[in-house]
Amino acid sequence: MFEARTGGTSAAATRYRRGVSADPSQRAVEVRRSARRRRTVSAYREGDRTVVLIPARMSEAEERRWVGVMLDKLAAQESKRTLGDAELTERAERLSEQYFTGRARPRSVRWVTNQNTRWGSCTPAEGSIRLSHRLQGMPEYVVDYVLLHELAHLLVPGHGPRFWELLEAYPRTERARGYLEGVVAAERLPKVPDPAGE
Repeated sequence: MFEARTGGTSAAATRYRRGVSADPSQRAVEVRRSARRRRTVSAYREGDRTVVLIPARMSEAEERRWVGVMLDKLAAQESKRTLGDAELTERAERLSEQYFTGRARPRSVRWVTNQNTRWGSCTPAEGSIRLSHRLQGMPEYVVDYVLLHELAHLLVPGHGPRFWELLEAYPRTERARGYLEGVVAAERLPKVPDPAGE
């Protein structure tokens, strides 16, 4: 939910701030409206918050939509700094600590290029987690969700109710699943020929 705050520079500049979550991956968002800005929307990180700049005339519904778009763009840019296998293992350990009180302890976590139909896989007997290279460049919250999904398999085999209860601890589970479903749906769309010259 957004709360209205007024800025000090002009009456047209209204600011909104989303409450800060206990989850460190969820930053506060401040939206700054500008009468001079006509069509462009931009965003940047400022300390522990994200600032989104929008035209003053934009509706609240458009604002919410654009905030989501810009957060996804920033997250995708940030995750393009590809994690190596060692960093991926550290990230998995941090996520396990944060969401599973450290109970899920993988022996290895690595990127693989031979998984084109699944996002990740886990072999509990070996304690190994493999993530598809196709996740590289996706928003961090999506990679975190897939890591948590595979970490949960170290604790609970299968996809029964106990498994999904574990994943409920991650606040962006539904959003990440929706993102991945959108990627799969987009890949299934028929290729439209380029009218300019194919």
